[in-house]
Amino acid sequence: MRILWLMAGLFFAALGIIGAFLPVMPTTVFLLAATACFARSSPRLHGWLVNHPVFGPPIRNWHENGEISRKAKRLAVGTMAAVFVVSLVLGLSWKFLVPQGLLIAVGAAFILTRPDGPSA
Repeated sequence: MRILWLMAGLFFAALGIIGAFLPVMPTTVFLLAATACFARSSPRLHGWLVNHPVFGPPIRNWHENGEISRKAKRLAVGTMAAVFVVSLVLGLSWKFLVPQGLLIAVGAAFILTRPDGPSA
């Protein structure tokens, strides 16, 4: 079972790192999933991710207090809004816009109702 957790952790870590460079793809959610998988499979990789100078602080803020920094909130909600605007500009059918808008609203509400973490 440990090898499956490790493979899942590596998969989520790869997606998170890709998300750091692609504005449409999330980073933190995948790194949180990778952290959870590494906690069950590899103390070394778990420690590396939690103590990483860039990725570590938001992961620790979430795990310790359920906090999301204001900067991360603005970026996440702004990206969601931009994706919806692009969908409108592309003229997508209401069959796609309604579910997309509802999911974005739920995601944004969740993010905005979390406590504010450190801005750093």
